[in-house]
Amino acid sequence: MSVTQVAAYAAPAAKAPLERTTVPRRPVGERDVLIEIKYAGICHSDIHQVRDGWGEGIYPMIPGHEIAGVVAEVGSGVTRFAVGDRVGVGCFVDSCRECEYCLRGQEQYCVKGMTGTYNARDKQGEPMYGGYSTHLVVDENYTVRIPDGLPLDAAAPLLCAGITLYSPLKHWQAGPGRKVAIVGLGGLGHMGVKIAAALGAEVTVLSQSLRKQEDGLRLGASHYYATSDPATFEELAGTFDLVVSTVSAPLGLDAYLGLLKVDGALVNVGAPEEPVELNLFSVIQGRKTLAGSMIGGIAETQEMLDFCAEHGLGAEIEVIPASDINAAYDRVLASDVRYRFVIDASTI
Repeated sequence: MSVTQVAAYAAPAAKAPLERTTVPRRPVGERDVLIEIKYAGICHSDIHQVRDGWGEGIYPMIPGHEIAGVVAEVGSGVTRFAVGDRVGVGCFVDSCRECEYCLRGQEQYCVKGMTGTYNARDKQGEPMYGGYSTHLVVDENYTVRIPDGLPLDAAAPLLCAGITLYSPLKHWQAGPGRKVAIVGLGGLGHMGVKIAAALGAEVTVLSQSLRKQEDGLRLGASHYYATSDPATFEELAGTFDLVVSTVSAPLGLDAYLGLLKVDGALVNVGAPEEPVELNLFSVIQGRKTLAGSMIGGIAETQEMLDFCAEHGLGAEIEVIPASDINAAYDRVLASDVRYRFVIDASTI
């Protein structure tokens, strides 16, 4: 049942509204799986890329890297999946497979560059088209299994938002006896709260206002503070082992570094479009670390999905028809979603 043209939603040019179109999909190769997409999450990075916020894009652009679906066909050499399996695809679909990072399961840091699920080109130079579509063909080695305990719609955002928070929380050892702050309670931040709490950490939300305080505490936070109140930074100075910032607006790094204990780490997973400033004394005093983290490798993404299934952690979602994508983009920018839009691919 290989498909060659599938329905999709694409941005025809930078900053243009997305519209319904068709997109070619490659034939199913020996190691490929054809996925019938059921749900695709809307990530803030989709908006950054569609609107050229991170540099010049490849158009027409079909976004989507939070993809959940069902295997519809497998290649002759596929061993990991069978027709009917519940699967997911995240932010990349290939890498060099040879460098030290690929070989140790950190394909997202591939020396030659991972192949993004969209707004990228494959090894033959052909443009990649993402998950705002009905079907996708992916190498089995870049596909993950979605456990039965996770609904597909709530699982889709885990393929970016989930792994983006799980990876740094694990790397910087969030767990019992550790105080962790999550900056921003949005699509990324709400998963950070859930995962950090499930890991056993004492979790604090740092949000611009107290508007979402009830949600933050319900999701697993023990404390919630408004960063618009200057007293917050005085009260919490030297409190945290780990602060993870999920916001895409420029962050006052010096103020947030001041919240860390000695040897604490401020890790950025949000990616502002504008540069940020730093006084180096903010890291020198207290032997603090300013770091970043980007999604996770295939093995770690599978580990995250299994962890979320074990602890009953899905994303908080609002399922929308594809016709509402452009309105959803505007609502994301207005912080008017709790906490992730998910497209019902059957409406494409």
